[in-house]
This record gives sequence, structure tokens and C-alpha cells, in this order.
Amino acid sequence: MNFSKILHRFTVTPSLPRELAGLQRIAYNLWWSWEPDAIELFTRLDPELWRETRHNPVEMLGILQQTTLEGLKSDEGFISHLAMVDDKLTEYLTAKTWFDKLHKGEKNLKVAYFSMEFGLHESLPIYSGGLGILAGDHLKSASDLGLPLVGVGLLYRQGYFRQYLNIEGWQQEFYPENDFYNLPLHLERSADGAPLSFELDLAGNRVKAHIWRAQVGRIPLYLLDTNLEENSPEDRNITTRLYGGDQDMRIRQEILLSIGGVRALHLMGIDPNVCHMNEGHAAFLALERTSILMEDRKLKFSEAREAVKAGTVFTTHTPVEAGIDHFPSDLIEKYMGRYYRSLGLSREEFLGLGRQNPKNPHETFCMAVLALKLTGHANGVSQLHGEVSRKMWKNIWPDLPEEHLPLTSITNGVHNKSWLSREMARLLIRYLGTRWLEDPTDAGVWRRVSRIPDGELWRTHKHGREHLVDYARKRLKEQLCQVGATAKEIAVADEVLDPDILTIGFARRFATYKRGTLLLHDTERLARIVNDSLRPVQIVFAGKAHPADHQGKELIRQIVQLSHQERFRHRIVFLEDYDMSVARHLVQGVDVWLNTPLRPLEASGTSGMKVAFNGGLNMSVLDGWWCEGYRGNNGWAIGRGEVYDDLDYQNEVESRAIYDLLEKEIVPLFYDRGSDGIPRGWVTCVKASLQSLCPTFSTDRMVQQYAENFYLPAYEQWQKLNRKESLLARDLAQWKEKIQRLWHQVRIDEVEAELTQEIMAGTKIPVTARIFLGEIPLQEIAADVYFGVLDSRGAIVGGEIVPLEPVSEIDDGSHSFRGELDCRFCGRHGFMLRVMPRHHELGTVYEPKLVLWG
Repeated sequence: MNFSKILHRFTVTPSLPRELAGLQRIAYNLWWSWEPDAIELFTRLDPELWRETRHNPVEMLGILQQTTLEGLKSDEGFISHLAMVDDKLTEYLTAKTWFDKLHKGEKNLKVAYFSMEFGLHESLPIYSGGLGILAGDHLKSASDLGLPLVGVGLLYRQGYFRQYLNIEGWQQEFYPENDFYNLPLHLERSADGAPLSFELDLAGNRVKAHIWRAQVGRIPLYLLDTNLEENSPEDRNITTRLYGGDQDMRIRQEILLSIGGVRALHLMGIDPNVCHMNEGHAAFLALERTSILMEDRKLKFSEAREAVKAGTVFTTHTPVEAGIDHFPSDLIEKYMGRYYRSLGLSREEFLGLGRQNPKNPHETFCMAVLALKLTGHANGVSQLHGEVSRKMWKNIWPDLPEEHLPLTSITNGVHNKSWLSREMARLLIRYLGTRWLEDPTDAGVWRRVSRIPDGELWRTHKHGREHLVDYARKRLKEQLCQVGATAKEIAVADEVLDPDILTIGFARRFATYKRGTLLLHDTERLARIVNDSLRPVQIVFAGKAHPADHQGKELIRQIVQLSHQERFRHRIVFLEDYDMSVARHLVQGVDVWLNTPLRPLEASGTSGMKVAFNGGLNMSVLDGWWCEGYRGNNGWAIGRGEVYDDLDYQNEVESRAIYDLLEKEIVPLFYDRGSDGIPRGWVTCVKASLQSLCPTFSTDRMVQQYAENFYLPAYEQWQKLNRKESLLARDLAQWKEKIQRLWHQVRIDEVEAELTQEIMAGTKIPVTARIFLGEIPLQEIAADVYFGVLDSRGAIVGGEIVPLEPVSEIDDGSHSFRGELDCRFCGRHGFMLRVMPRHHELGTVYEPKLVLWG
């Protein structure tokens, strides 16, 4: 008998006395996760249960005995604390925000932010690492700033794996089930109380999904769930695991996230005018928005595409093509065949959207390429990553120099309130006031760090180190108990690490390019450093390798095996099951954060930013964000950004650089104490780090940049192209078709410049050009000069664009253009003439193959 068919279901929720009703309101808004008073309130209920539930207030309230809850009614201190936190939440949700004050005229802006994972808190395990943590911090800052934004993701039944290590140090995985009814989630329902649901066609299969909501301050995050009885077992599994399964599973997850996400929002009456794709996983959403416009306004694909492109933002996080989703054409045909035919596209046209070279039948369908072709605004996540991304994708725009490709950068940040220790926050409030909480981007406020007495700053960070050591010892004992270690081995856990010595942290995903074992390259030299009798050092490691990454697992095993050796037993620890809770303790307690990626494979990295807010210092290869953050006096750079052809040689050189930095600079600076025990030089470095890094590397700055550089301009373009039944979108598509048809007529007949062999700096050089336009009107052409210093290969480096103005028409249908080159720098220079189409409302427009050089 199928008992599920006759099972009657219902949900039990905590029965809270009226006086404690505010607990439930607070528990279901993840604002509590970055509000210290709220965290303290829940800890106060039952500290041990708070820890056992992984800091999940909803689950804890469900477990607490009714007698305990009843008893709290008469606890005046607790009731007063609850009222204070409840008032804080109300004040937070109703206060005027940055967006209200600066952009009050843009209330019609509606942004939807799509991501495969969101790292909001360890109690909601639907994230794996940096991409998800960044997405979670993005939502939190969007809430603080008051942006009109919603999040869209998937609700995984098992999420990403939990990690434990066997006695040999090999990573093992397990997948506990997430109980959605005991998480800070609401199931979205219709007016009659039934769960809201929508359907997707996946290869002829009808898949149904429910919509859950996690409230992140002011921001709703909608999470899609296919684990429904109406679905087949294979379709229920779509939302089982994050990054689990094969390519077939991955494409189904991405269709659900993107196409399903747009439909879920539409079902709830939310029609965003700007959609932000956090990585290429959500690229299909642009096609769904195009399909909706085609149907609603009877547009052709080319017309609707122009309107959607204007209102779409894409952020790439991956500096290597191998890390981006590529699907074979047969899998695309299986899942998207019916869909693209409904858009009026042929197989070749559709596959071409996902290829750098649309005519190459051997090229796989790349989600990042699809995103880049369907977006109006694209960026990498650090300045260096922007450069790397332009090199990666330059073949999409073969007619433009790399620095002028439509792919810029917005450097990542961190949500400081989520990662800052309470002790450090109190110290900053005492000497900086509270303005840094309201606006962490104000560099003037952070300059006041100089006012903090050295002794207070040193003692505050020392408390963080003490908490980390205590936490690491408890975690290590739990790890040893789970693998059946002896009583003697478990007892040793109480003696590992020392709260008074220099502590280095290394915690991240154990991908091989991050080189988690670079510090262990010379174990004899490392042993001398960590066991120095007068100036010892200790290291705390943590991190997960992907279940299929056996090389990453081997790196973890090597670290664990080394930590078992007698000479390292008290100085090196590996903490298993790296999550946001472990990360908080580490970034709040380490003195030095070590980062050793192979340049330029770290797109950004954010863990070191979290360390900076807590008074720790960074020691990193010059990659990702550290290229922008390093100032020479606020941490240490490993090398100078060199890239070697021989990996073994590079590892040798950079491992020695790490040991040299430790022996000659870092360790002496940490232990050089005054008569009062304060390392003045070290504290000076910490202050420089706080002053230079904190105002720049916050998600408040990052989200403000997205709002002002991308969201608001995208909204304005969306409005232009969609008003009057998408009249301008129709016009733009038709205009592009005309330009493509006539472009072959355009030619550059002559370019002249008043050049001599040597030109004095400051000279202005007149340039004239004669251009034949054919049937294209003069006002639909933009002519300019690409001008700059030449490198050793004779190529222009970092060139600038100098516009040319039309001067006169010549009898044969040509036009004369003129401009001036300003020679501000010395050296060998060069220039080229560039001709591009110009739209009467949208200005210069770049389309592949619609650029003429001469």
C-alpha cells in the first residue's frame, strides 16, 4: 500500500505566550543574524541548545519545553531584552535608507538578483562557499541600503555536503536533510491558503515547484522547491543537492533557477525591470523575459531581446573557462529544443548564442557566453579579474581592443556587521561613533582609528584569538570523539594551540589552485618557525574539497597527517566541516590570514576582507582583491605578482617567500613588545589595515556601485526601450538589421595627421579623415581615434578614445571628419581610426562585425 497517498499532514508551530510573541517575528527575519543583541537574546534562551541547533532560532523555539517558555514570561530582564530587540527590528524596517535619500525618484526600480546559492547563515545551509557568501552579503547590504530588490534561488533538501575526516585525515561526506518547517522560511500561499506553485516543461516532462521565502531584513529571498509528491523521483531530486549530480542535473537546476525563477516572480505579481545574474547559472532568465515580452507585445525575438538586454546585469566570478558551465548541443536540444523553437529561432541560431564563434559547430554551449550576449551590463569581481575576463571573452567582440570590451569590474566586499566580532564592534563605536555602521564607506570616519589607544586595540584582538583557541579545542575534541580516538589523544586536544602566540589562518575551498599546502613545502623550516622557543607560531586550517576532487582531498589529508606528527601536534590544527560559524571564529581570531592562489586564478576572494575588519592582517599573493588592497604598510605581499611557466619552480619560490616574510618581518614585528607588553609596530600595521581596507571592501560600497553604475542605468534604458508598446526596442532591432545590411558600404578612404619624427610633449596633433558612408546617414555614424602609447610589440596599451567631428560633405558622397590628439606622455605612440554605428537615442552601439578600423 502507498501510505503517502492516505497520509494526512499538518504543521506544528511553537505555542508562544503573548508576552514572547516577538521571538517568532524576530526568528523569521534573518536580520537577527547580523544584530548582536538579537543573537544574544536567542543565546540567552538556552546556550547549549543554541549551539546544538547550529544557531537556528526557529528550531530552538520548537524544541524548548512549554514550561520554559511560560517561565520566561516572569523574567523581567529577558522581557526587557526582547522588547528592545523587537523595537530595533521595527526601527530598522521603517527607517529612511541610503536609497530613499539619494534615489527617491526611482521608486519604480525593481531588481531581481538570481544566484545558485546564498550564504546567509549556517542555520540555512544552501551555500557551498565564496559565491554563496557573496550573494548572501549582497542581499544584506541591499537591505541595509534600502534597495528595491528581491533574491531568487533554489531550496536544497540536503544542500551542500557536511564534512568529517576519518582517522587518516581523508574527507568523508554526509548529507543531512534540511527540515524546511524548522528553518526561518515561509511557504508562499495563495489567497485560499494553498501553496503557490508553477510548472516547467523539462524535456516533455511537467515539473511542479513550490516557492519558499526567507526574509533578509527588508529583502525577500524566494527559493524554489521541486521535492513534491506530484513530481517523479528524478524531478524531486532537482532541488536535492547543490552542485550535485551530472550535467543533466545541472542544466535542469539552471532552467529551474532562471526560467522557473522568472515565472515564480510573475506568479507573485513581481515583474522586475532589472535582473542580475550572479554567475552564468541563471543566463536562461534573459530568454524567459524575452519570451514574455514577445507574447505580451507581439514582438519579434530581435526586438524583445533589445529591451531585455537593456535591463539585464551579469556578474562573472570565474577566471578560467573550465570553471564555467558548458553543455553539449544534444543536451541543449533535449531541454531547450521546444523552447527555442517557440522563440522563432533555428537550432543554429540558438546554439550560436552560447558560442564565442557562432559558426563553430564543435564549440560547446557556454552559459557565460549566453549571459554576455544577452546582457547590457557585465562585470568581473576585482580589477584584475576584469582584465582576465576581457582576455577570456575577447573573441565575442573580435573588433575591439581588450580595454574597451563591454565588460568592466566591481570589486567584491563583505557585510561587515555579519563578520565583525562584538568586542571589535564595541571598540569601534567607542572611538569612531556609530557612523561607520550607517555608512561603512566613509573613509573620514575610519581615519579616526588612529585615536584608538594601542593597548585597547591589542587587547580586543587578543580576546578574539582566545575565543578562537577555545573554540578550536572544543571542535577538535568533537572530531576525535567521532572517529573513535583514544582517551589520551582526546585529552591532547585541550593542549593544542596557545592563546598568546602568533596565529595564522588558512580556510577556503580546497581547490588545487588555492595551494592549501604551500606553507608545508619545507616541513623542516616550518617546524623551526612554529616551535621557536621565544617566538612560536601556530596555524589553523579549515576547508572542504568538492566530493569529486580527489586532489583537493589529498591536500587536506597531507595537512591532517602533518598535524598528527609530534613536532606539529600543538601548533597545527585542521577544523573540519568548514561553514559560516567556523569562518566567523577564524576571521575574528587570527592574527594573519594566509592566501596562496595561483595568480590570476583568484577572481576576488573575500575572507581576507573579513579579517581586516577584525584587526587581523593579510599575507597574500597579489591576486584578486589584494592587488587593490595592499598598500605596503597594511599587510604583506607574497612576491610581486610574478607568473612562472614552471609550477614546481613557482611553488618553490613562493613558499620560500612565505618563510622569509615570517622569519624576517611578521614574527619579529608581532613579538617586538614594549615594556607594557604591547607590540607597537604590529598595532600600527593593524591601524593602517583598518583605515585603508574597511571603507573600501564592504558590500555597502559594492552594492552602491551596482545600484549607481548598473541598476539605475539599466532601469533607465529598460524604461526607454519599453515605453509606448516597446516602440524604441522595435526601432532599435530594425535599425540594427538595416545597419548590418548596409555596413559593407562603409569605407575609410583617407586618414591624415600632422606628424613629424619627434613631437614635443603637450603638442596637439590635428587628425582628419575621409569616410565613405554609402546609404547610411551621417548622424548614424560615430568616428573616433583610438590613441595611446605603444608596447614593445607595437600594440597600443591603455589607449583612449578621441571623438572626431564631421566637418563637411565631399562631392563623391564621402564626409570629412576632424579631431585633435593631445600628446600628454612621452614615448612611442600610435593611433587608429575607428568607425561605429550610432543610434539617434542610444548613442554609439557596438555589435560584432559592425566596427571598421583604418
